[in-house]
Amino acid sequence: MTLVQARRAGAGLVLPVLLLAGWQWIAAAGVFSAAQLPPPGEVLDALGELLRRGELWHHLAISTQRVLIGFAAGSALGLTLGGLVGLSRWASTVLSPTVQAIRAVPSLAWVPLLLLWLGIGETPKIVLVAIGAFFPVYTTVSAALAHTDPHLVEVGRAYGRSGVSLLASILFPAATPAILSGLRLGLAQGWLFLVAAELIASSMGLGFLLIDSQNTGRTDVMLLAIILLALLGKLTDTVLGLAERRLAATSR
Repeated sequence: MTLVQARRAGAGLVLPVLLLAGWQWIAAAGVFSAAQLPPPGEVLDALGELLRRGELWHHLAISTQRVLIGFAAGSALGLTLGGLVGLSRWASTVLSPTVQAIRAVPSLAWVPLLLLWLGIGETPKIVLVAIGAFFPVYTTVSAALAHTDPHLVEVGRAYGRSGVSLLASILFPAATPAILSGLRLGLAQGWLFLVAAELIASSMGLGFLLIDSQNTGRTDVMLLAIILLALLGKLTDTVLGLAERRLAATSR
């Protein structure tokens, strides 16, 4: 890590430390009761409790698995349809209005329908995460391809490229920064949809832990679940961000 990177990392920690200090001060001042806002120490105790019982890793693993599988499926579909819409005006005319209308449906609205269609297993949870990941990827890819320099397309066609070949060799490489940004947005949206997904008859996962702690009055566990969701979301976004920077560096 360079000195500049270390300084940036240190600067990024300033706000979390201030928030943690403010949380401790508010809890100690009695602005809220301990049942409403337990101090950070109690949340840390809840973490230790879940670790001792061996539950935490199962919750983390199942939630991460659901997000990654759903993200992979949703982003693959988003890349495919986004590429089709970006490449073809006819496809854009036919598909865009309907996709944009479906995009406006809230995540919780899908839950009863997925329960009815797919039952209470893992499939509806993964499908809901995939729905969340699909729309940012689709929107970003289709917009990026629609605004690609037309001269690149002309050059590709002059060399006999068309359809999938033109998309893979000319358009996607030209739109790589926007596509990677769309993938990061899709991953973030997948984590947002996870809690709604784990409302579907779940007995494991961070979303289940969040809802269960609300029902049992364990605010410390509820706050822990929120913090873990934030940390996992940040971790996976950082991994994609590193891949984005590496691709940008190799393309120069």
